[in-house]
Amino acid sequence: MKNIKGNYFMQEKSVKKAKVMKIESLVDYQEGAVVSRTLVDKKAGTITVFAFDEGQGLSEHVAPYDALVTLLDGEAEVVISGKTLQVNAGEMVILPAHALHALKAAKKFKMLLTMIRA
Repeated sequence: MKNIKGNYFMQEKSVKKAKVMKIESLVDYQEGAVVSRTLVDKKAGTITVFAFDEGQGLSEHVAPYDALVTLLDGEAEVVISGKTLQVNAGEMVILPAHALHALKAAKKFKMLLTMIRA
């Protein structure tokens, strides 16, 4: 999976357990970039929060597992097997396993990506 333009940054700070946090505050928007922060990385799956600047995205790719995309802020275009979906803050979409998909920021957006490897 590649950023379609600009830069891709991963924030490395660990997330504290047993502490209440606002998910969207865990990553900041960065001009011309996609920023991600992994919250959980286990054999069973991952949970990652992303911030996409306007016009940024992830190129078409396939994943071997279903993935749940939950928009926390903004607006995204999600393409699944050639079909474009508009997803807004407070909405979610499931990316089916083995389906070609891509994401692009119609407006800057933040999302929570949950992937279960089962």
